[in-house]
Amino acid sequence: MTIYEWFIFFLIVQLIHFAGTWKLYQKAGKKAWEAAVPVYNAVILMKIINRPWWWVILLFVPMINVIMLPVIWVETIRSFGKHETKDTILVVLTLGFYIYYVNYALDVKHIADRSLKPRTAAGEWTSSILFAVVAATIVHTYFIQPFTIPTGSLERTLLVGDFLFVSKFHYGARTPMTAVSFPMVHDTIPVIKTKSYLSEPQYPYFRLPGFQDIERNDIVVFSWPIDTVRYFRDRSGMSFYKPIDKKSNYVKRSVGIPGDTLSVVDGYVHINGKRTELPDRAQLQFSYRGTTKGSGFNRQNLYDRYKIKPNEFGLTSATEFGAQGLTEEAATKFANHPNVASLERAILPKGVKDPRIFPNNGKVDWNIDNFGPIYIPKAGATIPMNLENFSLYRRVIEVYEGSEMGIDNTLEARGNQILLNNQPITSYTFKQNYYWMMGDNRHNSEDSRAWGYVPENHIVGKPVFIFFSYDTYGKGLFNKIRWERLFTTVGGDGEPVSYFYYFLAALILWLGYSRYKKSKKKS
Repeated sequence: MTIYEWFIFFLIVQLIHFAGTWKLYQKAGKKAWEAAVPVYNAVILMKIINRPWWWVILLFVPMINVIMLPVIWVETIRSFGKHETKDTILVVLTLGFYIYYVNYALDVKHIADRSLKPRTAAGEWTSSILFAVVAATIVHTYFIQPFTIPTGSLERTLLVGDFLFVSKFHYGARTPMTAVSFPMVHDTIPVIKTKSYLSEPQYPYFRLPGFQDIERNDIVVFSWPIDTVRYFRDRSGMSFYKPIDKKSNYVKRSVGIPGDTLSVVDGYVHINGKRTELPDRAQLQFSYRGTTKGSGFNRQNLYDRYKIKPNEFGLTSATEFGAQGLTEEAATKFANHPNVASLERAILPKGVKDPRIFPNNGKVDWNIDNFGPIYIPKAGATIPMNLENFSLYRRVIEVYEGSEMGIDNTLEARGNQILLNNQPITSYTFKQNYYWMMGDNRHNSEDSRAWGYVPENHIVGKPVFIFFSYDTYGKGLFNKIRWERLFTTVGGDGEPVSYFYYFLAALILWLGYSRYKKSKKKS
């Protein structure tokens, strides 16, 4: 829905509210017209139901408002003496329209000084859980969100089994675009394995101010722009389309930022013709192929010494093998293995065409190791539009700046002309920023080389902290936990430093102080 459509919807909601509550406002000693004035009517309603004024703010916070509306419906009828369980059930099941019945058909009186304390233990539990969910949803949606690393595309910086906190406020929190969604889950409700949201209506894209921009080589969490799993099936076998904020979340390194001209040369990223330098914690990895002196390779030893996982090493013949995810340092060590005769980096040479590589049309001689050059769009920048770059920016114009923004853009080539919505164009001005995301594990990462640009409205946040890490290849339960990675920062210079023991010390001190304070209070 566009901003205009949301404004019309908002006015309709105000009309529905006025029609269903104006008599109740009068019975509470207010004027009927006070139920009709947008926002002001909500402030007055909070006085009527004896709740704080700042609840009004929660009604305008996406996702939180969906939780708060049933609460206010229930509080409204209880303020007029309707406390029974059946009343609560009816007002929720009718989406608040039970209030019309109370407003017009019942002779109710306003309870000005009603107690806000729940009348039953079940009610108290419900209230506590409800407001815990509201608080947690606010934190999860607008401040910080837990995230787990599912793939090895950023190995050694981030490992499979790392559990992170992702900051939403560094780059500015993206407000939810899906209006109705189950709180604190992504696209699927756990256990019952069904869709967690309604595809419509959708809020317009909006991002709160952040305190930093995405810098080159930042690690970023984003909504996967070309989501090949955007259609998933629930138990009924039905398919659903995923909105932007419900697409699969990915984590990659932003190797190219808006305005950059990027190319990949023999696996190394070049920006504006110069090879880029990665942060010291980043460790590039490539696939290697080699020949053996014998057949004896202890797979656990390969992992312990060179961090080659068992599923990333294999003999391709009696004398040849392949190994993935090796850093240059590990490859140098592995070359000295007693059973390794030769070892070389597996690089596709320049000019070898791979149709799986962006722009996925088989018309460019690009591959995973030699790619580009390509311009990364910047908001406000104008580029010439011609047959040479038509396929590079078609999805940007039609989808990211078209259908996903509620605009019916169609870009096509007719002869030597480029037409946008059937009108010839020779240039195009971008409406938002874009990024080029890649994994450090160059040969084990599906990234922008496969599906192109990441729009700014797909940015989720910045990984800042590893709070837990679990190694499935470790021996024994105790050794599966990567103790050295607990409570380490994702960014920064030098080797990561664990703050786990500092956390334990602070926790013990806090528990000790709490116990001392409690015992002192009793005495």
